[in-house]
Amino acid sequence: MAPHIAHLSIGIAAAAGPDVARTAARAAEDAGLHALWVNDTPAADALELLAAAAAVTDRLVLATGVLPVDRRPADEVAARVAALGLPVDRLMLGVGSGQLRRGALARVEADAARLREDPAAPVVVGALGPRMRSLGAERADGLLLSWLTPEIAARQTAEAHALSPRAHVALYARTAVDVDAVPRMRREAERYASFPAYTAHFARLGVDPGDTVITPDRLAGQVAEYRAGVDELVLRAITAADEPLAIARFVESVAGAMIGPWS
Repeated sequence: MAPHIAHLSIGIAAAAGPDVARTAARAAEDAGLHALWVNDTPAADALELLAAAAAVTDRLVLATGVLPVDRRPADEVAARVAALGLPVDRLMLGVGSGQLRRGALARVEADAARLREDPAAPVVVGALGPRMRSLGAERADGLLLSWLTPEIAARQTAEAHALSPRAHVALYARTAVDVDAVPRMRREAERYASFPAYTAHFARLGVDPGDTVITPDRLAGQVAEYRAGVDELVLRAITAADEPLAIARFVESVAGAMIGPWS
């Protein structure tokens, strides 16, 4: 039996801006990558960046990773998708609990159900704990995982598939292809580790944040390890600066390091 090879995609932060999104999208589609994922931030709209990406691509899947339901309720998201004219046939919506603590599961389930009806796009759930992962597998279209080692990502993917074989499991892996970006990636890992939910996440799994990132010296090998266990690997691009030239070099470096089918 041939080894499993996941879709390969790229991810950026909404704070990077529309110019970076357009450059990332064009480069990713030209390179044969599967999707552009944009993680929403309080000061920037992921859906706006996806609209910029949609305008310069024809085939690339456009995904959010993730829209927090406490800040971006489903009705608002649906209206925004329509207003921006996003191509629903290429859209995947990632949603998550955000800062909700009480009632998070019920709210995520309700908003996922609403978005699966309108705009009728697939919905994946950003999940750290087992109950949210079960919800994403059974009540939505899959999961968006993050900050995991290849071994843990493979195990959580298998658990999701056992609950629902059709569940799509994507993994965000922070990735630097240039040594100049490594300090920024280290700061990113330290920042996430300081958040209570992620502090508990790393403690529960017994891993260090640095064990869950992809580094320039091991790019091809680590990508291969991750792709063997998930349905889609999203290389969350960490570059020394958020600028179009840097993201273009990121995709070029990824293209040069990869062998085998991508999309």
